[in-house]
Amino acid sequence: MFVRFVVLERDEHSCCAQGVFQALYGLRDRGALLDYEVEWFRETTRWFDRHLGTPARLSRSSRSHAQRNAICWFRHTARRHIAKMWDLMALLEHHGVASRMLATGRPGYVVYEDAHQLAAVPFRNGAGRGIS
Repeated sequence: MFVRFVVLERDEHSCCAQGVFQALYGLRDRGALLDYEVEWFRETTRWFDRHLGTPARLSRSSRSHAQRNAICWFRHTARRHIAKMWDLMALLEHHGVASRMLATGRPGYVVYEDAHQLAAVPFRNGAGRGIS
């Protein structure tokens, strides 16, 4: 089982529900977060940088100019990572941004995976996209 944390806004690149990090960066860039919230978000982002790999590939194609439309999912066993995501979602909710957790056994065509996550291009039928 794989889980993903999203808001109810569509990402223009993947055409899937926008991820929590993107939504929080948007709030930060618009000046909607308080100084202590920005600092907490920065520290949380650093934690993820230290404890989560960066996908080497986000496309089904190996061409350098291929569309990067894979989305990342946590493995259900990544408990510490998932707990931190719930904290990030609480900050979004505090600012009036609706969020939710998606779960699936079939996230799409896998293009990257490690012990905590995988990146997958969604199947054409829309499974895992998170927005109706």
